Amino acid sequence: MSAHPSRRHHRRRHAIRRVAGLTLAVCLAVGAVSFVLHRKQAVPGASAASALPDTAASGSAAETENGLLTAAQAQALLDDPRMVLVNHTHKLADGYTITTKKCGSSTAINKDLQTEAADAFFAMQAAAAKDGVDIRMQSGYRSVDYQTKLYNNKTQYYRDQGCSEADARAKAATIVNPPGYSEHATGLAADLNTPEHTSLDEGFEDTAAFRWLCQHAVEYGFILRYPKEAEAVTEITYEPWHWRYVGPENAALISQSGLCFEDAIAVLQKLAAGQSVTG
Repeated sequence: MSAHPSRRHHRRRHAIRRVAGLTLAVCLAVGAVSFVLHRKQAVPGASAASALPDTAASGSAAETENGLLTAAQAQALLDDPRMVLVNHTHKLADGYTITTKKCGSSTAINKDLQTEAADAFFAMQAAAAKDGVDIRMQSGYRSVDYQTKLYNNKTQYYRDQGCSEADARAKAATIVNPPGYSEHATGLAADLNTPEHTSLDEGFEDTAAFRWLCQHAVEYGFILRYPKEAEAVTEITYEPWHWRYVGPENAALISQSGLCFEDAIAVLQKLAAGQSVTG
């Protein structure tokens, strides 16, 4: 789905800010990965060295050309299956298969994550509990069929509000991604809540759980997927409850860059193609 003209205009207005973020991202890339690789706290199931080749993991920024990631290093990040991009314009590949693990009770529905992501969630949940914070899984992996049901229900809601078919589908897509275009189907996306706030709405940002996640989720490989300031890029409304597993070293890189996931991928694609990130 292409962006609305006003969104494209808004995106251009923020080009300078994003370019600054791009430069910061690539300059910090090796240092961010090195930081995570040397953390004393390990995340069960996570492969700390999987995102970059050995030369990047053991080297310094000065050892790469101009202090930036090489094309090969950028491509290695793009090839990391935990970095798969799924959004309005990037459909999940046909035949995509995963192994999942329950993140709730054995009878819970849609509370699974990919095995590595599930192990990371449990480690994160336990760490939060030690700090007196209760973080729970509300929705994880969703099949394409289930996503179809959610999207159709939201579309019908807007039809009932008097919207045209096209407007109803467009409005629905800002809240629930169309089937095949939801990253919940990757098993790497988690909608989180807490007993003090079980609704999936912006009220979650006022909870101790959200504050804890903002400070510590990156340590366990999770990033805030749809930040408030990135709505024009993600084309999804701000969702403080929606967290995405990318792996600890990748999360450190993205977090330190200040970029949303789409812009981080755009940086890596430019670098992998040998293009300037400031041009």
